[in-house]
Amino acid sequence: MKNLLAIVGTNSTESTNRNLLKYMKNHFVDQASIEVVEIGDLPMFNKPEDTTLPPEVLALAKKVEASEGVIISTPEYDHAVPASLINALNWLSYHIFPFVDKPVMVLGASYGTLGSSRAQAHLRQILDSPELKARVMPSSEYLLAHSLQAFDDEGNLKNADDIKQLDGLFKDFLIFVEISNQMNSAHEQNKKEAANFSWEAN
Repeated sequence: MKNLLAIVGTNSTESTNRNLLKYMKNHFVDQASIEVVEIGDLPMFNKPEDTTLPPEVLALAKKVEASEGVIISTPEYDHAVPASLINALNWLSYHIFPFVDKPVMVLGASYGTLGSSRAQAHLRQILDSPELKARVMPSSEYLLAHSLQAFDDEGNLKNADDIKQLDGLFKDFLIFVEISNQMNSAHEQNKKEAANFSWEAN
């Protein structure tokens, strides 16, 4: 059974993206152990003069590092991911590099019809940056539209097609995690490149 980390990609206390990850935790309990974590308690990113990282950041980085794969669910604000998610990823690529070669599944929920499609594209671009170097599962958009109406009173998805698509994508992600975690030949070099990268020097 895979040990996965699910990051709620917002600091909102009422996000349907949190509902989606909690649903996945329960729905896939026989296939994977999923820990849902929050980013709302992370301080605002500001480069520490002595590179000392806040304990909340180190704790989250440790969870990312220890996981076999990461799931990130993001809402969409002005065609982009929330500032709180960018903030978390800024911390997680500052003198620590837990996302390097880490298999990641990107998904999202939104109140409207687009299901966070542009935010997911934005997040993929960020995760592909030289400082993060995550392995994002390709061709795997999961767009939960009209998310306020998507769950029943028990927190379960109501639409059979939504469930069927999520089941298929999650099965693919478990395979992707298995394959990705065997592709470690260049991992140390990739981490070194992430650590040595500087926009100022390029």
